[in-house]
Amino acid sequence: MLAAQRKDLLLDRLRVDGRIVAKDLAAELGVSEDSVRRDLRELAAAGLCQRVYGGALPASPAVADHAVREGVAVASKQRVAAIAATLVRPGSTAILDGGTTALAVVRALPRDLSATIVTHSPAVAVALVDHPGVEVFLLGGRLFRHSLVTCGAAAAESAAGVSADVFLLGVTGVHHEAGLTTGDADEAAMKRALSRRAADTFVMASAEKIGAASRFAVLPLAGVTGVVTDAEQGSAALQDLVTAGAALITEG
Repeated sequence: MLAAQRKDLLLDRLRVDGRIVAKDLAAELGVSEDSVRRDLRELAAAGLCQRVYGGALPASPAVADHAVREGVAVASKQRVAAIAATLVRPGSTAILDGGTTALAVVRALPRDLSATIVTHSPAVAVALVDHPGVEVFLLGGRLFRHSLVTCGAAAAESAAGVSADVFLLGVTGVHHEAGLTTGDADEAAMKRALSRRAADTFVMASAEKIGAASRFAVLPLAGVTGVVTDAEQGSAALQDLVTAGAALITEG
């Protein structure tokens, strides 16, 4: 089998099985494990998979910068945002992550909502101006331009003074083994810091993020109260999350 054919097979296995174990696939194909690992390195370099110990997982399409993500899975994010917005109760304090799904949550909030929202996203803070009953706290720090959020030591220190009822968390991948992941180490650390300040954390995951993974771990599945998603109910990746103990919050 030619290398190009082998790579096509690897990508097909990722789509169908949701992961590749290099040792097992090498034995199945009758090639060296080094050959499979080399193929996976090249696929990862092209952004087509996420390498993990012993093999690979599907790569998340949500690792592009903020401007590109604005055009990715727009309808799916709107559905997830509509569900997530109901978790912000009148009179409560909510932490809202940055990103395109978080902006969709702002648009889904009732205009007459009375609540307090804390965010490290300048874009989210500005969007909340149209909600006169919402008191907005913007956490300062170093601006991470890729996602248009603040992070780093100053932002984490600001977050330490917050106590919230709920945190609506955005990530780039939700996988039953890898857990919740994102593409930047500092951003992952900031998300963990925010999660520690809320009684409940709900991860917002449009369908393309379910079963995918990125480089840096944010939290294990057990670290969140529930997964808000619009992924197809019968999908294998969603069933894997249920088997792993995730509580799903869906339209149904």
